[in-house]
Amino acid sequence: MKGWKAVLGCSYESLALFRILLGSLLLLELVLRYRFLHPFYSDEGTLPLSLLLEKVDSLYKMVCIHCHFGSLFEQQVLLSVQVLVAFLFTIGFRTKWTSFISWYLYLSLTLRNTWMSYILDRYFHYLLFLSIFLPIGERWGVSSQGKAPAHHFVISPGTVAFKALVVWIYVDAGYGKYCDPLGGWFYNADPLPALDTYARHTLPAQYLYALIGPPGLRLMTPIVLYIEIFAAPFAIWGSFLGSKRIIYTSIALICLLHIGIAITLRNAALLSFVACVAWCAFLPLGWNRIESEGQSHDNQAQNTKRSCISGSSLVGQLFSLLCILTMVCGNIWLETISRACDQSVKHIWSTLLHNRWNVFVGAEEYVTWEIAPGQLRDGSIVDVWGKKMEVDWRLPGSGAPCTATGRPGRWRSFPYLAGLEGEDGDALWRYLCLEWNNQHVVDGHHEKELLRYNFFMLQADVLPNMGFSATRKRLIKSFECLPSSKVAESILLTDEAVNPGVTQTKQPDEFHEEL
Repeated sequence: MKGWKAVLGCSYESLALFRILLGSLLLLELVLRYRFLHPFYSDEGTLPLSLLLEKVDSLYKMVCIHCHFGSLFEQQVLLSVQVLVAFLFTIGFRTKWTSFISWYLYLSLTLRNTWMSYILDRYFHYLLFLSIFLPIGERWGVSSQGKAPAHHFVISPGTVAFKALVVWIYVDAGYGKYCDPLGGWFYNADPLPALDTYARHTLPAQYLYALIGPPGLRLMTPIVLYIEIFAAPFAIWGSFLGSKRIIYTSIALICLLHIGIAITLRNAALLSFVACVAWCAFLPLGWNRIESEGQSHDNQAQNTKRSCISGSSLVGQLFSLLCILTMVCGNIWLETISRACDQSVKHIWSTLLHNRWNVFVGAEEYVTWEIAPGQLRDGSIVDVWGKKMEVDWRLPGSGAPCTATGRPGRWRSFPYLAGLEGEDGDALWRYLCLEWNNQHVVDGHHEKELLRYNFFMLQADVLPNMGFSATRKRLIKSFECLPSSKVAESILLTDEAVNPGVTQTKQPDEFHEEL
Protein backbone atom coordinates (compact mmCIF):
# COMPACT_ATOMS: atom_id res chain seq x y z
CA MET A 1 0.00 0.00 0.00
CA LYS A 2 2.04 2.86 -1.33
CA GLY A 3 2.59 4.87 -4.49
CA TRP A 4 -0.13 6.60 -6.45
CA LYS A 5 -2.59 3.84 -5.60
CA ALA A 6 -2.48 4.87 -1.94
CA VAL A 7 -2.48 8.58 -2.82
CA LEU A 8 -5.56 8.50 -5.04
CA GLY A 9 -7.67 5.85 -3.35
CA CYS A 10 -9.39 5.14 -0.04
CA SER A 11 -10.07 1.97 1.89
CA TYR A 12 -13.67 0.94 2.37
CA GLU A 13 -13.20 1.01 6.14
CA SER A 14 -12.09 4.65 6.12
CA LEU A 15 -15.04 5.60 3.90
CA ALA A 16 -17.44 3.77 6.21
CA LEU A 17 -16.04 5.62 9.22
CA PHE A 18 -16.43 8.88 7.28
CA ARG A 19 -20.09 8.05 6.63
CA ILE A 20 -20.84 7.23 10.27
CA LEU A 21 -19.14 10.33 11.67
CA LEU A 22 -20.49 12.72 9.04
CA GLY A 23 -24.00 11.31 9.40
CA SER A 24 -23.89 11.62 13.18
CA LEU A 25 -22.79 15.25 13.02
CA LEU A 26 -25.39 15.96 10.35
CA LEU A 27 -28.07 14.52 12.63
CA LEU A 28 -26.85 16.75 15.46
CA GLU A 29 -26.90 19.85 13.26
CA LEU A 30 -30.40 19.10 11.97
CA VAL A 31 -31.78 18.48 15.45
CA LEU A 32 -30.28 21.77 16.62
CA ARG A 33 -31.87 23.47 13.60
CA TYR A 34 -35.38 22.92 15.04
CA ARG A 35 -34.87 25.85 17.41
CA PHE A 36 -34.20 28.18 14.48
CA LEU A 37 -37.17 27.20 12.30
CA HIS A 38 -39.55 29.82 13.67
CA PRO A 39 -37.24 32.87 13.58
CA PHE A 40 -35.46 32.14 10.28
CA TYR A 41 -37.44 29.68 8.15
CA SER A 42 -41.14 30.38 8.72
CA ASP A 43 -43.44 33.12 7.47
CA GLU A 44 -43.75 34.41 11.03
CA GLY A 45 -40.00 34.95 11.25
CA THR A 46 -37.40 37.35 9.93
CA LEU A 47 -37.72 36.36 6.24
CA PRO A 48 -41.28 35.55 5.13
CA LEU A 49 -41.70 33.86 1.76
CA SER A 50 -43.62 36.89 0.52
CA LEU A 51 -40.36 38.88 0.74
CA LEU A 52 -38.00 36.13 -0.43
CA LEU A 53 -39.82 34.89 -3.52
CA GLU A 54 -40.07 38.31 -5.14
CA LYS A 55 -36.25 38.58 -5.08
CA VAL A 56 -35.22 35.20 -6.55
CA ASP A 57 -35.39 33.76 -10.05
CA SER A 58 -37.37 30.77 -11.31
CA LEU A 59 -34.46 28.32 -10.98
CA TYR A 60 -34.06 29.29 -7.34
CA LYS A 61 -37.75 28.57 -6.70
CA MET A 62 -37.48 25.25 -8.52
CA VAL A 63 -34.44 24.03 -6.57
CA CYS A 64 -35.53 25.28 -3.12
CA ILE A 65 -38.33 23.00 -1.98
CA HIS A 66 -38.37 24.79 1.38
CA CYS A 67 -39.41 27.96 -0.47
CA HIS A 68 -42.85 26.48 -1.09
CA PHE A 69 -43.82 25.92 2.53
CA GLY A 70 -44.21 28.86 4.88
CA SER A 71 -45.80 27.63 8.08
CA LEU A 72 -43.80 26.45 11.07
CA PHE A 73 -45.52 23.05 10.98
CA GLU A 74 -44.60 22.50 7.33
CA GLN A 75 -40.99 23.39 8.03
CA GLN A 76 -40.97 20.98 10.96
CA VAL A 77 -42.27 18.20 8.72
CA LEU A 78 -39.59 18.89 6.09
CA LEU A 79 -36.87 18.93 8.73
CA SER A 80 -38.17 15.68 10.24
CA VAL A 81 -37.95 14.03 6.82
CA GLN A 82 -34.41 15.37 6.52
CA VAL A 83 -33.51 13.92 9.93
CA LEU A 84 -34.91 10.53 8.92
CA VAL A 85 -32.89 10.48 5.69
CA ALA A 86 -29.76 11.52 7.61
CA PHE A 87 -30.31 8.62 10.01
CA LEU A 88 -30.62 6.17 7.10
CA PHE A 89 -27.45 7.66 5.62
CA THR A 90 -25.61 7.15 8.91
CA ILE A 91 -26.52 3.47 9.24
CA GLY A 92 -25.55 2.82 5.63
CA PHE A 93 -28.96 2.22 4.04
CA ARG A 94 -28.86 2.71 0.25
CA THR A 95 -26.16 5.33 0.59
CA LYS A 96 -26.26 6.53 -3.02
CA TRP A 97 -29.85 7.67 -2.60
CA THR A 98 -29.63 8.86 0.99
CA SER A 99 -26.46 10.82 0.15
CA PHE A 100 -28.16 12.56 -2.75
CA ILE A 101 -31.37 13.31 -0.85
CA SER A 102 -29.43 14.58 2.18
CA TRP A 103 -27.31 16.82 -0.02
CA TYR A 104 -30.33 18.20 -1.90
CA LEU A 105 -32.41 18.85 1.22
CA TYR A 106 -29.48 20.57 2.93
CA LEU A 107 -28.97 22.79 -0.12
CA SER A 108 -32.69 23.60 -0.19
CA LEU A 109 -32.72 24.44 3.52
CA THR A 110 -29.72 26.74 3.06
CA LEU A 111 -31.39 28.50 0.13
CA ARG A 112 -34.48 29.18 2.25
CA ASN A 113 -32.45 31.73 4.21
CA THR A 114 -28.93 32.34 2.92
CA TRP A 115 -28.46 35.07 5.55
CA MET A 116 -27.88 32.32 8.11
CA SER A 117 -25.37 30.37 6.03
CA TYR A 118 -21.73 30.11 7.13
CA ILE A 119 -18.71 27.85 6.67
CA LEU A 120 -20.26 24.86 8.48
CA ASP A 121 -22.93 24.69 5.78
CA ARG A 122 -20.20 24.73 3.13
CA TYR A 123 -18.57 21.70 4.75
CA PHE A 124 -21.82 19.74 4.79
CA HIS A 125 -22.61 20.84 1.24
CA TYR A 126 -19.39 19.53 -0.30
CA LEU A 127 -18.93 16.45 1.88
CA LEU A 128 -22.48 15.28 1.20
CA PHE A 129 -22.05 16.03 -2.50
CA LEU A 130 -18.93 13.87 -2.72
CA SER A 131 -20.62 11.14 -0.68
CA ILE A 132 -22.90 10.55 -3.65
CA PHE A 133 -19.92 9.31 -5.66
CA LEU A 134 -18.16 7.31 -2.92
CA PRO A 135 -18.80 3.68 -1.92
CA ILE A 136 -19.43 4.64 1.69
CA GLY A 137 -21.92 1.84 2.30
CA GLU A 138 -19.66 -1.14 1.56
CA ARG A 139 -18.65 -1.62 5.20
CA TRP A 140 -20.33 -1.29 8.59
CA GLY A 141 -23.79 -0.55 7.22
CA VAL A 142 -27.16 -2.27 7.01
CA SER A 143 -26.88 -2.59 3.22
CA SER A 144 -23.49 -4.31 3.47
CA GLN A 145 -24.58 -7.05 5.88
CA GLY A 146 -23.92 -10.51 4.47
CA LYS A 147 -21.84 -9.25 1.54
CA ALA A 148 -18.55 -10.96 0.79
CA PRO A 149 -15.65 -8.49 0.99
CA ALA A 150 -14.60 -8.73 -2.65
CA HIS A 151 -12.72 -5.42 -2.49
CA HIS A 152 -10.91 -3.54 0.26
CA PHE A 153 -9.68 -0.47 -1.59
CA VAL A 154 -11.15 1.81 -4.21
CA ILE A 155 -9.81 4.37 -6.66
CA SER A 156 -12.49 6.44 -8.35
CA PRO A 157 -13.27 10.02 -9.37
CA GLY A 158 -14.97 10.36 -5.99
CA THR A 159 -11.91 9.35 -3.95
CA VAL A 160 -9.63 11.61 -5.99
CA ALA A 161 -12.02 14.56 -5.56
CA PHE A 162 -12.42 13.81 -1.84
CA LYS A 163 -8.70 14.04 -1.15
CA ALA A 164 -8.29 17.01 -3.49
CA LEU A 165 -11.01 18.86 -1.56
CA VAL A 166 -9.21 18.33 1.76
CA VAL A 167 -5.96 19.59 0.25
CA TRP A 168 -7.70 22.65 -1.22
CA ILE A 169 -9.47 23.53 2.05
CA TYR A 170 -6.23 23.77 4.00
CA VAL A 171 -4.11 25.30 1.25
CA ASP A 172 -6.72 28.03 0.77
CA ALA A 173 -7.14 28.63 4.51
CA GLY A 174 -3.40 28.54 5.20
CA TYR A 175 -2.51 30.78 2.27
CA GLY A 176 -5.05 33.36 3.44
CA LYS A 177 -3.36 33.49 6.84
CA TYR A 178 0.10 33.56 5.28
CA CYS A 179 -0.84 36.58 3.15
CA ASP A 180 -2.44 38.53 5.99
CA PRO A 181 -1.27 42.13 5.38
CA LEU A 182 -0.74 42.66 9.11
CA GLY A 183 1.21 39.41 9.52
CA GLY A 184 -0.98 38.27 12.37
CA TRP A 185 0.05 34.61 12.06
CA PHE A 186 3.81 35.14 12.33
CA TYR A 187 6.04 35.27 15.39
CA ASN A 188 6.83 38.96 14.96
CA ALA A 189 3.17 39.99 14.61
CA ASP A 190 2.58 43.54 15.76
CA PRO A 191 0.94 44.39 18.07
CA LEU A 192 -0.42 40.92 18.91
CA PRO A 193 -0.25 37.49 17.27
CA ALA A 194 -3.52 35.93 16.20
CA LEU A 195 -3.70 33.26 18.90
CA ASP A 196 -3.27 35.90 21.60
CA THR A 197 -6.46 37.59 20.37
CA TYR A 198 -8.50 34.39 19.93
CA ALA A 199 -7.59 32.53 23.14
CA ARG A 200 -9.64 34.74 25.46
CA HIS A 201 -13.31 33.98 25.16
CA THR A 202 -13.95 30.67 26.93
CA LEU A 203 -12.87 29.32 30.30
CA PRO A 204 -10.48 26.72 28.76
CA ALA A 205 -8.99 29.49 26.59
CA GLN A 206 -8.36 31.64 29.64
CA TYR A 207 -6.68 28.73 31.43
CA LEU A 208 -4.50 28.19 28.36
CA TYR A 209 -3.62 31.88 28.34
CA ALA A 210 -2.64 31.73 32.00
CA LEU A 211 -0.67 28.51 31.53
CA ILE A 212 1.59 29.43 28.62
CA GLY A 213 1.22 33.22 28.65
CA PRO A 214 1.66 35.67 25.77
CA PRO A 215 5.16 34.34 24.87
CA GLY A 216 3.81 30.82 24.47
CA LEU A 217 0.88 31.99 22.33
CA ARG A 218 3.26 34.03 20.19
CA LEU A 219 5.37 30.91 19.62
CA MET A 220 2.36 28.71 18.87
CA THR A 221 0.85 31.10 16.33
CA PRO A 222 3.21 30.33 13.38
CA ILE A 223 3.17 26.63 14.34
CA VAL A 224 -0.60 26.60 13.80
CA LEU A 225 -0.12 28.32 10.44
CA TYR A 226 2.41 25.78 9.16
CA ILE A 227 0.41 22.80 10.43
CA GLU A 228 -2.57 24.08 8.44
CA ILE A 229 -0.52 24.57 5.28
CA PHE A 230 1.53 21.37 5.35
CA ALA A 231 -0.70 18.76 7.04
CA ALA A 232 -2.42 17.70 3.81
CA PRO A 233 0.78 17.56 1.69
CA PHE A 234 2.46 15.48 4.40
CA ALA A 235 -0.51 13.11 4.50
CA ILE A 236 -0.21 12.66 0.74
CA TRP A 237 3.53 12.13 1.06
CA GLY A 238 2.96 9.53 3.78
CA SER A 239 0.43 7.75 1.57
CA PHE A 240 2.89 7.69 -1.32
CA LEU A 241 5.60 6.20 0.90
CA GLY A 242 3.17 3.82 2.57
CA SER A 243 4.08 5.28 5.98
CA LYS A 244 1.21 5.05 8.45
CA ARG A 245 3.27 6.97 10.99
CA ILE A 246 3.45 10.06 8.76
CA ILE A 247 -0.24 9.81 7.90
CA TYR A 248 -1.41 9.45 11.49
CA THR A 249 0.91 12.23 12.65
CA SER A 250 -0.53 14.62 10.05
CA ILE A 251 -4.09 13.73 10.97
CA ALA A 252 -3.40 13.97 14.71
CA LEU A 253 -1.85 17.43 14.37
CA ILE A 254 -4.68 18.86 12.30
CA CYS A 255 -7.33 17.34 14.62
CA LEU A 256 -5.55 18.80 17.65
CA LEU A 257 -5.69 22.17 15.90
CA HIS A 258 -9.45 21.85 15.39
CA ILE A 259 -10.03 20.64 18.94
CA GLY A 260 -8.18 23.75 20.11
CA ILE A 261 -10.54 25.89 18.02
CA ALA A 262 -13.54 24.06 19.48
CA ILE A 263 -12.58 24.74 23.11
CA THR A 264 -11.29 28.31 22.71
CA LEU A 265 -13.96 29.82 20.45
CA ARG A 266 -17.68 30.02 21.06
CA ASN A 267 -20.03 28.30 18.60
CA ALA A 268 -17.15 26.51 16.84
CA ALA A 269 -17.36 22.93 18.18
CA LEU A 270 -19.56 21.41 15.47
CA LEU A 271 -17.58 23.13 12.72
CA SER A 272 -14.32 21.80 14.15
CA PHE A 273 -15.61 18.23 14.40
CA VAL A 274 -16.92 18.24 10.82
CA ALA A 275 -13.52 19.50 9.65
CA CYS A 276 -11.86 16.56 11.42
CA VAL A 277 -14.24 14.10 9.75
CA ALA A 278 -13.00 15.12 6.30
CA TRP A 279 -9.60 13.64 7.20
CA CYS A 280 -11.06 10.14 7.12
CA ALA A 281 -10.08 10.29 3.44
CA PHE A 282 -6.45 9.68 4.44
CA LEU A 283 -6.92 7.10 7.20
CA PRO A 284 -5.01 3.85 6.38
CA LEU A 285 -7.72 1.64 7.88
CA GLY A 286 -7.66 -1.89 6.48
CA TRP A 287 -4.22 -1.54 4.92
CA ASN A 288 -2.85 -4.52 6.87
CA ARG A 289 -5.55 -6.76 5.44
CA ILE A 290 -4.87 -5.54 1.92
CA GLU A 291 -1.13 -6.10 2.30
CA SER A 292 -1.56 -9.59 3.79
CA GLU A 293 -3.90 -10.57 0.98
CA GLY A 294 -1.43 -9.18 -1.52
CA GLN A 295 1.31 -11.42 -0.13
CA SER A 296 -0.90 -14.49 -0.43
CA HIS A 297 -1.38 -14.07 -4.18
CA ASP A 298 1.34 -14.98 -6.57
CA ASN A 299 -0.34 -13.10 -9.37
CA GLN A 300 0.16 -9.36 -8.74
CA ALA A 301 -2.36 -8.45 -11.42
CA GLN A 302 -5.06 -10.44 -9.65
CA ASN A 303 -4.20 -8.70 -6.37
CA THR A 304 -4.47 -5.27 -7.99
CA LYS A 305 -7.83 -6.14 -9.44
CA ARG A 306 -9.14 -7.41 -6.11
CA SER A 307 -7.92 -4.58 -3.90
CA CYS A 308 -7.93 -1.45 -6.04
CA ILE A 309 -10.71 -1.47 -8.57
CA SER A 310 -14.16 -0.45 -7.56
CA GLY A 311 -17.07 -2.66 -8.45
CA SER A 312 -18.86 0.26 -10.09
CA SER A 313 -19.49 0.14 -13.80
CA LEU A 314 -17.54 2.22 -16.26
CA VAL A 315 -20.69 4.19 -17.06
CA GLY A 316 -21.12 5.00 -13.37
CA GLN A 317 -17.51 6.15 -13.08
CA LEU A 318 -17.85 8.37 -16.14
CA PHE A 319 -21.06 9.86 -14.73
CA SER A 320 -19.32 10.56 -11.43
CA LEU A 321 -16.41 12.20 -13.25
CA LEU A 322 -18.79 14.38 -15.28
CA CYS A 323 -20.69 15.57 -12.20
CA ILE A 324 -17.54 16.32 -10.22
CA LEU A 325 -15.88 18.17 -13.10
CA THR A 326 -19.07 20.20 -13.59
CA MET A 327 -18.92 21.26 -9.95
CA VAL A 328 -15.20 22.12 -10.21
CA CYS A 329 -15.76 24.17 -13.37
CA GLY A 330 -18.60 25.97 -11.59
CA ASN A 331 -16.29 26.76 -8.66
CA ILE A 332 -13.71 28.25 -11.01
CA TRP A 333 -16.35 30.20 -12.94
CA LEU A 334 -17.83 31.72 -9.79
CA GLU A 335 -14.43 32.78 -8.48
CA THR A 336 -12.96 34.15 -11.72
CA ILE A 337 -15.31 35.32 -14.46
CA SER A 338 -18.80 35.46 -12.93
CA ARG A 339 -20.45 38.86 -12.70
CA ALA A 340 -21.59 40.54 -9.51
CA CYS A 341 -25.23 39.87 -10.38
CA ASP A 342 -24.45 36.14 -10.73
CA GLN A 343 -23.28 36.14 -7.11
CA SER A 344 -26.35 37.93 -5.74
CA VAL A 345 -28.97 36.28 -3.56
CA LYS A 346 -31.29 36.27 -6.58
CA HIS A 347 -29.50 33.17 -7.92
CA ILE A 348 -28.42 29.85 -6.44
CA TRP A 349 -24.85 30.05 -7.72
CA SER A 350 -23.12 31.49 -4.65
CA THR A 351 -24.70 28.89 -2.38
CA LEU A 352 -24.12 26.05 -4.82
CA LEU A 353 -20.61 26.85 -6.07
CA HIS A 354 -18.80 28.93 -3.44
CA ASN A 355 -15.67 26.98 -2.47
CA ARG A 356 -13.39 29.28 -0.48
CA TRP A 357 -12.16 28.51 3.04
CA ASN A 358 -10.03 31.49 4.07
CA VAL A 359 -11.47 32.15 7.54
CA PHE A 360 -9.67 33.44 10.66
CA VAL A 361 -7.32 35.18 8.26
CA GLY A 362 -5.90 37.74 10.71
CA ALA A 363 -5.67 38.64 14.35
CA GLU A 364 -8.75 40.14 15.98
CA GLU A 365 -8.35 43.88 16.49
CA TYR A 366 -11.42 44.13 18.69
CA VAL A 367 -14.20 42.08 20.22
CA THR A 368 -17.87 42.79 19.60
CA TRP A 369 -21.12 42.03 21.39
CA GLU A 370 -24.68 43.29 21.21
CA ILE A 371 -27.20 44.80 23.60
CA ALA A 372 -30.78 45.88 22.90
CA PRO A 373 -32.27 47.91 25.76
CA GLY A 374 -36.03 48.00 25.38
CA GLN A 375 -38.87 49.94 26.99
CA LEU A 376 -41.79 47.93 28.38
CA ARG A 377 -45.32 49.22 28.92
CA ASP A 378 -44.74 49.38 32.67
CA GLY A 379 -41.75 51.67 32.13
CA SER A 380 -39.01 49.18 32.95
CA ILE A 381 -35.90 48.80 30.81
CA VAL A 382 -34.85 45.29 29.72
CA ASP A 383 -32.26 43.70 27.42
CA VAL A 384 -34.33 42.39 24.52
CA TRP A 385 -31.36 40.77 22.79
CA GLY A 386 -30.05 39.00 25.87
CA LYS A 387 -33.59 38.14 27.04
CA LYS A 388 -32.78 39.57 30.47
CA MET A 389 -34.73 41.86 32.77
CA GLU A 390 -31.70 44.07 33.35
CA VAL A 391 -29.21 45.73 31.01
CA ASP A 392 -25.49 45.14 31.55
CA TRP A 393 -23.14 47.24 29.42
CA ARG A 394 -19.97 45.56 30.63
CA LEU A 395 -17.76 43.38 28.45
CA PRO A 396 -19.06 39.79 28.71
CA GLY A 397 -16.74 37.39 30.47
CA SER A 398 -16.31 33.66 30.05
CA GLY A 399 -20.00 33.06 30.63
CA ALA A 400 -20.99 34.75 27.36
CA PRO A 401 -19.35 35.04 23.96
CA CYS A 402 -17.36 38.16 23.18
CA THR A 403 -16.64 37.66 19.52
CA ALA A 404 -20.07 36.40 18.50
CA THR A 405 -23.50 37.49 19.63
CA GLY A 406 -25.21 37.04 22.97
CA ARG A 407 -27.35 34.34 21.35
CA PRO A 408 -25.99 31.00 20.18
CA GLY A 409 -25.77 29.39 16.79
CA ARG A 410 -27.33 31.04 13.78
CA TRP A 411 -28.40 34.10 15.72
CA ARG A 412 -24.86 35.40 15.34
CA SER A 413 -25.65 36.39 11.75
CA PHE A 414 -28.53 38.62 12.85
CA PRO A 415 -26.57 41.80 13.75
CA TYR A 416 -24.86 41.86 10.37
CA LEU A 417 -28.20 42.33 8.61
CA ALA A 418 -28.60 45.83 10.05
CA GLY A 419 -28.36 47.36 6.58
CA LEU A 420 -31.69 45.89 5.50
CA GLU A 421 -34.33 48.51 4.80
CA GLY A 422 -38.00 48.71 3.90
CA GLU A 423 -40.11 45.58 4.36
CA ASP A 424 -37.01 43.40 4.79
CA GLY A 425 -35.75 45.50 7.66
CA ASP A 426 -39.17 45.79 9.26
CA ALA A 427 -39.64 41.99 9.26
CA LEU A 428 -36.16 41.49 10.68
CA TRP A 429 -36.38 43.92 13.58
CA ARG A 430 -40.06 43.37 14.35
CA TYR A 431 -39.36 39.73 15.12
CA LEU A 432 -37.59 40.73 18.34
CA CYS A 433 -40.77 42.51 19.42
CA LEU A 434 -42.95 39.51 18.61
CA GLU A 435 -40.55 37.14 20.33
CA TRP A 436 -40.46 39.15 23.55
CA ASN A 437 -44.21 39.72 23.67
CA ASN A 438 -45.01 36.06 22.97
CA GLN A 439 -42.87 35.06 25.94
CA HIS A 440 -43.89 37.75 28.44
CA VAL A 441 -47.42 38.93 27.59
CA VAL A 442 -49.72 36.24 29.02
CA ASP A 443 -53.36 36.08 30.06
CA GLY A 444 -54.05 39.57 28.79
CA HIS A 445 -51.53 41.22 31.11
CA HIS A 446 -49.71 43.78 28.98
CA GLU A 447 -47.45 45.33 31.62
CA LYS A 448 -44.42 43.53 30.13
CA GLU A 449 -45.30 44.32 26.53
CA LEU A 450 -42.33 45.67 24.56
CA LEU A 451 -42.94 49.10 23.07
CA ARG A 452 -39.60 49.98 21.51
CA TYR A 453 -35.92 49.14 21.68
CA ASN A 454 -32.50 50.34 20.56
CA PHE A 455 -30.04 47.84 19.14
CA PHE A 456 -26.40 48.63 19.95
CA MET A 457 -23.20 47.00 18.77
CA LEU A 458 -20.43 47.39 21.34
CA GLN A 459 -16.71 47.05 20.75
CA ALA A 460 -13.54 46.93 22.80
CA ASP A 461 -10.02 46.83 21.38
CA VAL A 462 -7.89 43.79 22.16
CA LEU A 463 -4.87 44.77 24.26
CA PRO A 464 -1.84 42.80 25.48
CA ASN A 465 -1.95 40.57 28.56
CA MET A 466 -5.65 39.71 28.30
CA GLY A 467 -6.55 43.39 28.35
CA PHE A 468 -9.36 45.24 26.61
CA SER A 469 -9.87 48.94 25.97
CA ALA A 470 -12.78 51.02 27.19
CA THR A 471 -16.07 50.03 25.60
CA ARG A 472 -17.50 52.07 22.75
CA LYS A 473 -21.00 51.62 21.43
CA ARG A 474 -22.70 52.29 18.14
CA LEU A 475 -26.44 52.55 17.64
CA ILE A 476 -27.45 50.11 14.91
CA LYS A 477 -31.22 50.46 14.96
CA SER A 478 -34.04 52.21 16.85
CA PHE A 479 -37.30 50.33 16.39
CA GLU A 480 -40.89 51.03 17.42
CA CYS A 481 -42.76 47.80 18.11
CA LEU A 482 -46.25 49.33 18.01
CA PRO A 483 -47.80 51.46 15.26
CA SER A 484 -47.31 55.17 15.83
CA SER A 485 -51.04 55.67 16.49
CA LYS A 486 -50.93 53.26 19.44
CA VAL A 487 -47.64 54.59 20.75
CA ALA A 488 -49.07 58.12 20.70
CA GLU A 489 -51.73 57.15 23.22
CA SER A 490 -51.05 57.79 26.87
CA ILE A 491 -49.49 54.85 28.63
CA LEU A 492 -50.51 54.37 32.23
CA LEU A 493 -47.86 53.00 34.49
CA THR A 494 -47.03 52.84 38.15
CA ASP A 495 -43.63 54.15 39.17
CA GLU A 496 -43.23 53.16 42.82
CA ALA A 497 -39.63 54.35 42.90
CA VAL A 498 -40.54 57.95 42.00
CA ASN A 499 -44.04 58.36 43.41
CA PRO A 500 -45.27 55.33 45.36
CA GLY A 501 -48.87 54.39 44.78
CA VAL A 502 -49.44 57.15 42.22
CA THR A 503 -50.39 56.24 38.69
CA GLN A 504 -48.83 58.59 36.18
CA THR A 505 -48.79 59.08 32.46
CA LYS A 506 -45.75 59.15 30.21
CA GLN A 507 -45.78 60.25 26.61
CA PRO A 508 -43.74 58.54 23.86
CA ASP A 509 -41.07 61.26 23.80
CA GLU A 510 -40.42 60.70 27.51
CA PHE A 511 -40.00 56.98 26.87
CA HIS A 512 -37.51 57.70 24.11
CA GLU A 513 -35.55 60.02 26.37
CA GLU A 514 -35.36 57.41 29.14
CA LEU A 515 -34.41 54.62 26.73
